[in-house]
Amino acid sequence: MAAASTPPTGYRSVTPRMVVDDHAGAVAFLRTVFGAVGEVEPNRPTEVRIGDSLVMVSESGEREVFPAFLYIYVDDVAATYQRALSAGASSLEAPVDTPYGDLRAMVRDPFGNVHQIAYRYPTTA
Repeated sequence: MAAASTPPTGYRSVTPRMVVDDHAGAVAFLRTVFGAVGEVEPNRPTEVRIGDSLVMVSESGEREVFPAFLYIYVDDVAATYQRALSAGASSLEAPVDTPYGDLRAMVRDPFGNVHQIAYRYPTTA
């Protein structure tokens, strides 16, 4: 088994990437809904931070549209779910308690990406 190379500073061994037709719109959606931080720069992927994670957003053209499926932990699932709907996402799953301890909802953004919005309930010992 080959060892993973050391990624550049700020990256992890796995970095999710989405390729969309509306690069600036997808970044704006991530900012509005998840508080993502990152600036769109023409002709290059945008690196946005959501919490402690990095997501790359690229404009289609050289690559065809390729949506992402992201599981994103937040402090307030209901509020984040509503922000997503207000920002143009469609609901795939209203907030629901899962058997593994997460409160979770799921939306598809206007760019084809699927976001599972989750909160992990604190465990009691």
